[in-house]
Amino acid sequence: MLKERIEEVTRANQQFYEAFERLDIARMDRIWAHQEYVTCIHPGWTLQVGWPAVRDSWVLIFNNTFSMSFDLTEIQIQVAGDLAWVICTENITAEQSADEQQESRVLATNLFERMEGQWKIIHHHGSPVMG
Repeated sequence: MLKERIEEVTRANQQFYEAFERLDIARMDRIWAHQEYVTCIHPGWTLQVGWPAVRDSWVLIFNNTFSMSFDLTEIQIQVAGDLAWVICTENITAEQSADEQQESRVLATNLFERMEGQWKIIHHHGSPVMG
């Protein structure tokens, strides 16, 4: 049972990063819980609370990014009942324009809640890794 839940959370986390890489707000809409208690902290940003504010933050990022790809490392997944969390390092290659590429590393925590048989993100926090 635990192994199955970990596999489900692994897939949900992959769907999150696929939506992120594709800069696809419709996919992001499907993976997030649309609750007033969801939260998001992007590197260097203030806390976003509630689905409308969290969604707006993704729209802003997607509208100002040409492309983005992730190589996830140091992945840890834990499940406790209907809550699960993923901690990983996001090795990111991003382009703000066709000729401006940036590489960065972000330590991320993604918190999921199982709702009606599906794992939905309820919190994302990214902190830049220096050095």
